[in-house]
Amino acid sequence: MTTTKRSLVLASARNNADWCAVMSRTHGVPGEFGAQAWTAPVRTPPYYPDAVTLVPGADPAEVTGRIDLTVPGATVKDSFADLDLTAAGFQVLFVAAWIHRPAGPPAAFSGAPWEVAGDPDAVRAWADAWDDGGGDADLFRPALLDDPATSLLAARAPDGRITAGAVASRSEGVLGLSNVFARDGGADAARPGALDAAHRLFPGLPVVGYEHGEELDTALRHGFTAAGPLRIWLHG
Repeated sequence: MTTTKRSLVLASARNNADWCAVMSRTHGVPGEFGAQAWTAPVRTPPYYPDAVTLVPGADPAEVTGRIDLTVPGATVKDSFADLDLTAAGFQVLFVAAWIHRPAGPPAAFSGAPWEVAGDPDAVRAWADAWDDGGGDADLFRPALLDDPATSLLAARAPDGRITAGAVASRSEGVLGLSNVFARDGGADAARPGALDAAHRLFPGLPVVGYEHGEELDTALRHGFTAAGPLRIWLHG
């Protein structure tokens, strides 16, 4: 891994850990940043890891010793794909890639500017659109409004319905973009608007995140490059 890519992965991992910490706090879950990882002592919200490593070569025992392994389901985001957690009862759930896009507008976007959800009703409408009837809309709570580094970006139809969205999470030197969705057309339809909003609201910040499978292919089509691999480990 080149020095540049290593720096991008370090920044991406920290950005992602910051976002996981924010989401966990809105669910009453305290987390802690250590020298090697961010960890939560109790189970985090669905789809969010119990630990995110922040540096390469983290001590597996140090990471797993700070999360709850008494029941199955704990997950660790192995940000540098360099841990072996099999001895602690984990298996690899999936492999993904950190992605990076230099600051700047999307190649092409002609839609109406996206907005930022600014009140509890807007957060609920955003969550309902993201969830699309899947039963997880309560994951995104109005307490997110209290975090100055987090913005729920939304596109609205003329009738006011939210048709697409994304989460923008700022950290030192980068902007994380996650949970990109569109009611029609999927992430391919949503990426240009999300990137336009990111450029307008946070000019000068490169955009980072992580994806795998088809979502990774979509991100690469919209100007992202892969910076390095990561793994998600599942316990039990």
